[in-house]
Amino acid sequence: MDEHAFSSSVIQRIVTAAARFSSFRDATDAVQMTGVHISENQVRRLAHEVGRELIAARDQKVVEHRRRQLEPRTAVVPEAVVVEIDGGRIRTRAADAGPGVHQAQNKEDKVACLATLSGPAFAADPCPEPPESFRCPRRVQRLVQLMKGSAGEAAAQENPDEPTPPVPLVGESEGSERWSPKRLVRTCVASLETSASFGPMMGAEAQERHFYEAPRRAFVADGSAYNWSIHRGYFGTFEPIVDFLHAVCYVFSSATAVSADETSGWSQYLVWMRACWQGRVGDVLTELDHWQERLGESPPGEAQTAEERRDPRRVVAQARSYLGNNRDRMAYPRYRREGLPTTSSLVESLVGEVNARVKSKQKHWNRPAGAESILQLRAAVLSQDDRMSRFFAERPGCPFRKQDTLCHESEDVPAQTAA
Repeated sequence: MDEHAFSSSVIQRIVTAAARFSSFRDATDAVQMTGVHISENQVRRLAHEVGRELIAARDQKVVEHRRRQLEPRTAVVPEAVVVEIDGGRIRTRAADAGPGVHQAQNKEDKVACLATLSGPAFAADPCPEPPESFRCPRRVQRLVQLMKGSAGEAAAQENPDEPTPPVPLVGESEGSERWSPKRLVRTCVASLETSASFGPMMGAEAQERHFYEAPRRAFVADGSAYNWSIHRGYFGTFEPIVDFLHAVCYVFSSATAVSADETSGWSQYLVWMRACWQGRVGDVLTELDHWQERLGESPPGEAQTAEERRDPRRVVAQARSYLGNNRDRMAYPRYRREGLPTTSSLVESLVGEVNARVKSKQKHWNRPAGAESILQLRAAVLSQDDRMSRFFAERPGCPFRKQDTLCHESEDVPAQTAA
């Protein structure tokens, strides 16, 4: 059937399926089960067509944001907000090179989570002692093994089919009153573009949601330099917070490296982790400096083997560098008092949801466009502001196009995403 014969509502159903299911084949089967006769190639063409329209709309908003012409799409100024950023890797191939995979490369897909929050501020630190989740050996070891930021070792070879690691739920299920803020409405920005282009996309999304006017604002990320370049360029008024989970990985690995056995390593980890939790990062750095003097300087160059990556001199040097570069973003007791998050678990989870569509051993996306259009569809269906329905309501040719596009979303509960 000719794509032009489909109504706007049917096209929305088709491209939403292409974004929700793990492949175009699965999406085609799902759409056909609703009585729509369509081929896999038609689903693919429609998905990329609408994805390119979303890219154009996104880029236009970036231009308007830079010109200070972008109007908010919500009438609500939230009380507290957080912007979190992370990234992953997807497989790509050269386009127009014939059947099969040619010139395979891994490309970074950047993902940002922008969420409104609910929760009080406190007169004193509501959780001065680390939660049990950071004092359970099995959970911490599992966390360190699965997080790519594992200190003392280069990032392990990625398994594209491996799910996002579960992270400790800070402030929950600890037998005490919840202190961490609760997520309300989440929206998503995703792209293969460079950080220089991704920052303006995040800024435009924040502007549309009144994030810059919120009384309490946080920007949470790991220690990657480009994250903090985006923070300085577009979120300088947001409280900079380095993800506590990544700090835990560096502390655990360095404690293990300098200790004679597993028991003493765990004891050292608890001391250093507790110091970081309580904002005493300087104490940890002082002890790491002493260990570096005792062990000697880290060998020059990058580690080539697993044994070299486990060299205690190298592990300690990496922990010193990470904690030293980020110590001003590790005032965790103050962040907890202000009711702000201290981990990037929101975006870590979101990256896993994005990767469920664009990443697997069998998927190789054409360069340069490839997955970019599908990332826009995926970001739209993962955003909790009904943006896919709004996009189709405003899409040229839609008989139900509305004149007033201001979204009066409630920030109390997430809006339903398009079905």
